[in-house]
Amino acid sequence: MRSRPEDEQKSVGGGGGGTGEMAVQWVLVVHVVVTMLVVVSLLCGHWPIFSGTFVEKIHYFLTFGAYDYFLRFVVAVFGSSGRNCFVTVEHYCCERPNPILQILYLVILGVTYYIIGKSSFRYIPGYYVSELHWYTSMIAVGVGVLLFLLTSFSDPGIVTAENVSKYISAFPYDEIIYVEKECSTCKILKPARSKHCGICNRCVARFDHHCGWMNNCIGEKNTRYFMAFLLWHFLICLYGAVLLGLILAGQLKEHNIIYILTVYYGVEHSFSRLSPHVVQWLLGSYNTQILLIMFLAIISLLLAGFFGYHAHLCLTNTTTNETFKWQDYISWKRKLNEAKASAAALKASIQTITGEAKPPESKWRAFFRKSPLQTEEVIVKNNLYDRGIISNVCEIIFPPSARKSFSHRKSE
Repeated sequence: MRSRPEDEQKSVGGGGGGTGEMAVQWVLVVHVVVTMLVVVSLLCGHWPIFSGTFVEKIHYFLTFGAYDYFLRFVVAVFGSSGRNCFVTVEHYCCERPNPILQILYLVILGVTYYIIGKSSFRYIPGYYVSELHWYTSMIAVGVGVLLFLLTSFSDPGIVTAENVSKYISAFPYDEIIYVEKECSTCKILKPARSKHCGICNRCVARFDHHCGWMNNCIGEKNTRYFMAFLLWHFLICLYGAVLLGLILAGQLKEHNIIYILTVYYGVEHSFSRLSPHVVQWLLGSYNTQILLIMFLAIISLLLAGFFGYHAHLCLTNTTTNETFKWQDYISWKRKLNEAKASAAALKASIQTITGEAKPPESKWRAFFRKSPLQTEEVIVKNNLYDRGIISNVCEIIFPPSARKSFSHRKSE
């Protein structure tokens, strides 16, 4: 039943809850600022643009300093035995396969859906939201859990003595970052693009990374499920935030808030004049929904960034592991070139001192001639596996080792 304007007038203009509403508003503002600062510092604090800023210092503290201070605190309170106990637990959580993050994911998903259902589903159907969203929300969460299970429990492309020839046929060696050699742990030939995962203790074809949230490696056969998981959960969070926003917009419409503000309070009918009063009313009446919208928006931004990074890797047919390998290779080549240039410059200086140098050239030519230190070989990243966007995407969706052509090649 629609409320009378007089009742809504009291709720909009009531003065008793003003202090409480302002307190909630400031808590939300501080929450948003702190959360964004922590997220940006953690993910982007090492970027050159933040060099020497407080963002870089927060990044260092979050990634290194906090851990050291925590260990000192544990030693001061519990002694060396407490530190050893913590290191053992840390080793189990971070260095061994375990379902802790899988359970945490299910808890976060379940609790978030429960809070949304308990606080907001009673407004469905609403002015802008139909009862269809009762079912689409459940289907969306169900598909998300299904993709989670597929990524967690599917074969990432485990390399064994029985199937190693199939993976060797699928990916040739580029003789740069991958050369033919034996895995020192598995004692089998390592196919190109594979890596021995120290956590799972197995070789994985087209190894990308070990995902703690999945308790599984991300490799040749389950990268497609992992990408679908990231994209779907980004869409779920975006859908949830938009749905809650439409619910709040419907409540504004059903309670005639704009009408009351403009007619009874004489507020000018413009966005800049109305928005502070509307926000104050929403914070006082629907603060749970506001917090949920902010939470879902932040998570969706993180997922969008993570999905965008991995989408770029897929489109260029590169893995996270190969990204680090190329960085190490380019760094090594650059240092090698610098060493060669330094040796050439030193040799030229010695020849000049001992008089063994070539006949003196004109000053004009010497002015434009580059120093040996300035003559550096251009280092090019020659990715043998990048065959174009369409072929790269097809390789993710249809893994080469699962194709019949490679099975025939193996039998031959």
